[in-house]
Amino acid sequence: MADPAEPTSRTSVAERAERVRFRRALALMALTLVAPGSAQLLHGNRRVGLLALRIWAGLLVTGAVVLAISVLDHGFAFTLAFDKNVLLLARLGLFALAIGWAALFMDAWRIGQPLSLQLPHRRAAVGVNGILCFSVAGSLLFGAHLVGVQRDLAIALFGDGSVSGANDGRYNVLLMGGDSGAGRWGLRPDSLTVASIDAETGRTVLIGLPRNMASFPFAEGSVMDEQFPDGFDCDGCYLNGVSTWAGDHTELFGGSEHPGTDATIMAVEGITGLDINYWAMVNLEGFKSLVDAVGGVTLNVRDEIPVGLPHDPFYTHIEPGVKKLNGFETLWFARARDGSDDYSRMARQKCVMNALLQQVSPQKALTNFEALAKASAEMFQTNLPASEVDRFLELGLKARKQKISTVSLVPPAINTADPDIELVREMVAEAIDKAEGEAAPPAKKRRKKPSTMTGGSLGSLSEGYAANAAEDLSAAC
Repeated sequence: MADPAEPTSRTSVAERAERVRFRRALALMALTLVAPGSAQLLHGNRRVGLLALRIWAGLLVTGAVVLAISVLDHGFAFTLAFDKNVLLLARLGLFALAIGWAALFMDAWRIGQPLSLQLPHRRAAVGVNGILCFSVAGSLLFGAHLVGVQRDLAIALFGDGSVSGANDGRYNVLLMGGDSGAGRWGLRPDSLTVASIDAETGRTVLIGLPRNMASFPFAEGSVMDEQFPDGFDCDGCYLNGVSTWAGDHTELFGGSEHPGTDATIMAVEGITGLDINYWAMVNLEGFKSLVDAVGGVTLNVRDEIPVGLPHDPFYTHIEPGVKKLNGFETLWFARARDGSDDYSRMARQKCVMNALLQQVSPQKALTNFEALAKASAEMFQTNLPASEVDRFLELGLKARKQKISTVSLVPPAINTADPDIELVREMVAEAIDKAEGEAAPPAKKRRKKPSTMTGGSLGSLSEGYAANAAEDLSAAC
C-alpha cells in the first residue's frame, strides 16, 4: 500500500529545488551587476567569463588611476575632458560596454534556466533581468551621449591654433561681445575687454576699452599700422569700426579667416601696449541661453534698469535690489543704454563677468551640463587651441578665489575722442602692477568711492564709475 504522505513529500522537495533555482538565477544576475563575467565563469562559458572580468578589472584600475591623477593634477582632468580623440575613444568604449554588459545579463538569465522555474518566479526573473539590463545599458548609453555632447563642444569651441606663451608672466585675452545673426561674428564688436591673467596665480585685471575710442594707433609694424600710420583718425572711425573696415579690405590680411578680429587685436595692442595671446568672441544674444543654462545670475541692481527701448512692446524695468536675473534680463542689464551712457554700461558688463565667474561653480556646470554645452557652442568662438584649455580652466578656478581688478580707458581720465596713449599705457601698467603687488604707494589720498548712481552703476560720468576702476570688482558691484 502506497504511503499517502509520499506525494506531499515529493512536492515539497520539488518546490524547494525550484526555489533554489530561482535564488540561483537572481544571484547570477546580481553577480553580473557587481562583477560582469562572474556568472559565466562559475556556471557558463569560462573563457567569456575570464575575458569579461579582465576587461572589468582593467577598467576599474584605469578609472582609479585617472581619478587619482586628476585629484592631484586638475590640468590632467581638463586635458582629458577637451581632447577630442580621448572623448571619441571614451564614447566608443561606453557604447561597447553597454552592449557587452547587456549581453552578459541576457546570458546570465539563460544560465539561470528560466524555463525550469514556476511561472511567478519566471516572471520575476524576467522583470529583474530586464530592469538591471536596461538600467545599466541605459546609463552607459546616456553617458556616451554626454561624452558626445562634450566632444561636439570641444570641436565647436576650440581649434588647432598655435600656442602662445605668456608675456611678462601674464596671458592677455581679448574678450569681445558681438551682435548675433548669421555671418555677424566679429562685426562691430559691442564691447571690448582685455583679461590680463597672471600665468601662475590666475590674478586677473579686466581692461575695458570703449567702443567709441578714436584717433588711436595700431601695433607698430602691423598691417593696420601701414594703412593708418598716423592712427585711426578717419571721419567716423571708432574702435568698434576697425572690424568692419578690415572686412571690407580682406585682401590685406593674407587669407585670414578672421580679418576683422585680427585688425581689432592690432588696435588693442597699439592702444594698451600689451601683446594679445588669444581672443574670444561672445554672441551677446546667445549669452541669454548661457545664463539660463546655469539657472540665472544674482546681481546687485543699484538703480532702475530699462529692459528694451521705449518703443518695444516688452519694454519694462528691472527694479533695484539684489536680484536673480534670467538670461533675457541679464543681457539687458549688461547692454541697456537708455537713460545712461556707454561707460556705465561698461561698468555693468564687468559686474556681470564677475558674477558669472564667482557664481558658476563646477558643480552647477555639471548639473546643467547639456544645456550649458549647447549654449556655449552657440555663443562662443575663440582661437584658443584645445591643448591650452586645461591651463586656462585651472587659471579660472584660481581666479575665483581672488579679487578681480579693473581699469577702463574712459572719461574722466581719458578723452576717448583724442586719447593720450602714453597715459593709457601708464594706467594699464599701473593696474597690472597693483594686481601683482608691485605698485608704488599712492602719492596722494585715495579717491573716495563714488556715492552717486548713474545708469545703474555706482558713480557718474564726471567722477567715473566704480566698477570701471576697481581693485576689488566684487566690492564695486
